[in-house]
Amino acid sequence: MVAKIKSGKSLIGALNYNEHKVKAGKARLIAAPLYHRDFSVLSFDEKLFRLTDLAERNQRTKTNTVHLSLNFDVSENLDEQRLCAIAERYMEKIGFGDQPFLVYEHFDAGHAHIHIVTTNIEADGNRISLHNIGKLRSEPARKEVESEFGLIRAESQHKSMVAEKDIVPLIYGDIDTKRAISNIINHVTRTYKFTSLPELNAILKTFNVQADRGAKDTTMFKKNGLRYWALDDQGNKTGVPFKASAIYKKPTLKLLEERFRLNEFLRKPYKKDLIAKIERILTRAKTRQELQTALSNQGVITLLRENEQRRLYGLTFVDIDNKVVFNGSDLGKGYSAASVDSRLLENSRKTTSALIKGPDAYRESPDQLMRAADGGLISDLLSPLEQAGEQNLFERRKKKKRKKLRI
Repeated sequence: MVAKIKSGKSLIGALNYNEHKVKAGKARLIAAPLYHRDFSVLSFDEKLFRLTDLAERNQRTKTNTVHLSLNFDVSENLDEQRLCAIAERYMEKIGFGDQPFLVYEHFDAGHAHIHIVTTNIEADGNRISLHNIGKLRSEPARKEVESEFGLIRAESQHKSMVAEKDIVPLIYGDIDTKRAISNIINHVTRTYKFTSLPELNAILKTFNVQADRGAKDTTMFKKNGLRYWALDDQGNKTGVPFKASAIYKKPTLKLLEERFRLNEFLRKPYKKDLIAKIERILTRAKTRQELQTALSNQGVITLLRENEQRRLYGLTFVDIDNKVVFNGSDLGKGYSAASVDSRLLENSRKTTSALIKGPDAYRESPDQLMRAADGGLISDLLSPLEQAGEQNLFERRKKKKRKKLRI
């Protein structure tokens, strides 16, 4: 668990931040300890007045607003009741157990987290000191809460991420888009080895997500900005994009470029294995579709880049088993778009030629076929019949010559 505490001078500003999230469907109020009514029926004014009433009891203190967040590991699935219990226990341990506060659960990130709004002015007008509160009170409280509730520790450098089986293609509108995109990007950048933005997108598109730098003439592109889109079933951008800086772990272009350089070395051991898979299929595949289907059965996704005339100008292979991505040309000249298309065409021609030659093999005379079948036996058996026929014809002609002449 990671705790972040911010202090300020505007209770209405902190409250508005969370209420706007609620209206946008990205958060909800789940608890309001020490409020006089149930949290589910509180109006905006009632939420604000309970805190401002306390803040006004100490006119000398200008910093009277506390807005904090508790952030949990992406693998932790915490229900509302458990989140409320964690919030109350943490607030008690940092010295705010007797203060009214509002607890909001947020859904706009790749991990579970809550926001808490309160004031540091007590009912008697005394001020709860915020000096060095993070080190002196929040850190010890965080560790105790982690232990008490069995939470993943903030110090852990090897957090248990969302299980791979739980990372599925995004269905826009089905769950919180930002959270789904964050989980997918975190999974892909952590497990796959890619060396460019197009290669990253080759993987992301299988999850209905796309990284986009914008058009080359835009300010975002010139300043190396990056945003992430959700894609619909046809691969079209949909909804509202999210800046990389707003995504969990901030997968900006600068950070990705560092990953590109590292992956150049990490993916090398898997190159030969991928070539072997492709080569086995290329020896018999005749069409692009056949190539894609056969490689898919071998755990390799083949992405074709075609122009409007369906001319193939690029190939990308995503090896799901080994979690590596290669452009065809990176595997060797024989696996570039032009070479692969040429081999597919050659395989198709060979098949067509064989089909044409096949019927010609049977365009022989019946006598030739019979001789080929029995070594000439049938033809030899027919010979006496043919000779007998010729002899009978000669005998008939001789009988005509023996007729007597009439005198």
